[in-house]
Amino acid sequence: MKNLIIICFILSPVYFNAQTPEYSVTSYMDEGTKAPNTHYIGEAWLNGLIHDDGELGYNITKATFKANSTLDWHKHSSPQVLIYVEGAGYYQERGKAPVIVKAGDVVRCEKNVEHWHSSTKESDVTYLALYGGETPTTWTEVLTQEYYDSVAEKLKGN
Repeated sequence: MKNLIIICFILSPVYFNAQTPEYSVTSYMDEGTKAPNTHYIGEAWLNGLIHDDGELGYNITKATFKANSTLDWHKHSSPQVLIYVEGAGYYQERGKAPVIVKAGDVVRCEKNVEHWHSSTKESDVTYLALYGGETPTTWTEVLTQEYYDSVAEKLKGN
């Protein structure tokens, strides 16, 4: 046992020196910064995890919406993938019925398809959004509180 402890003390500087600042390490556990209320209702936090650098070809952003918060209708110039990691929310594409999405769900929205997504009225929601680097979002229409409330009522109990 004594020899094991001595070996650990000898090898620990090697381990700690192997951790170099040359790596770009971020955490999706960080809350991020509060987003300005420009294209949504309620409260949202954004954490830009990975940014397209021309070589990578996509971005990853963590978004957290407090209960009773929603984005406006929008579309993207590339497909978008939403990976729900916590809570529950609503998702709807133009011309289709809204659905409830929850932790563990993955949604792919095709390029230039108008859609909106949000938290539910009762639950915060957190998701990772993967999308292309070129002009990622075009805002198309305000989603009203009345419409959001009607979706919440329609999906209540689902």
